[in-house]
Amino acid sequence: MLDKTFKHIDNFKPSAIDIPVNKCELEAVIVSLYQCMFPICQCPDFTTVHGEMKEVAQKLCDHIARLLDIDKAIAITEYFFSRFDDLHIQLLKDAACYVDNDPAARSLEEVIITYPGFYALSVYRMAHVLYEQGVPLIPRFFTEYAHSKVGIDIHPGAVIGKNFFMDHGTGIVIGETTVIGDNVKIYQGVTLGALYVEKKLSDIKRHPTIEDNVVIYSNATILGGDTVVGHDSVIGGGTWLTHSVIPFSLVYNPADVKIRTVKSFDQPHDFVI
Repeated sequence: MLDKTFKHIDNFKPSAIDIPVNKCELEAVIVSLYQCMFPICQCPDFTTVHGEMKEVAQKLCDHIARLLDIDKAIAITEYFFSRFDDLHIQLLKDAACYVDNDPAARSLEEVIITYPGFYALSVYRMAHVLYEQGVPLIPRFFTEYAHSKVGIDIHPGAVIGKNFFMDHGTGIVIGETTVIGDNVKIYQGVTLGALYVEKKLSDIKRHPTIEDNVVIYSNATILGGDTVVGHDSVIGGGTWLTHSVIPFSLVYNPADVKIRTVKSFDQPHDFVI
């Protein structure tokens, strides 16, 4: 567990606030935050983490101050780092969920270092704290950076409960007003999106609610702000769902699978791939 003193990053103030938000600098902030959260990702020397956290706190505060006033920037940065230890504990529980559910996972260290779903979730959880504090642009930049790295698109405004498990992860999309309960598992290619896109819907819940203990298999699409997937349900792969289902539902598309031998297949003329 991180040392309790890491909850209080003091003696910093914004500097160079006339400089615009810098993409490369923010990418470095994200990398540093993840390394501070999980020092195993950079080196085994835990004694350097506190100093690095003070440095990254200064950089984060600088960027927030370029978008908000100085007092707000300081308050938000202090609040963010006061939550850091709790985020660390929550993410360790998320990582343990991967170990418990994925037979290929051998250890927490393996999940933290190599799993794209866990990386995207970690960056999202940090971005969500900033989003809740009304920080513009930066939370979205955090999650889009993770999106560019691992192909998982989670809006920082989404609300995600504990023990969230994304297996493989590539192609997952989770919209801004999505609400996900505890102990939910989703697989690659899942979309939790809106029925349609119009600017007037900005302040309206337009993405689905997924209750506790739901499993959503690969390439399922669940759309609409009024759509609720009841707890302990299973959504089959490739399902298209735009209405609510009650708890303990099994939702799937019936498949008409035809199997024949290669010998019965007529070779087409001039067949080119």
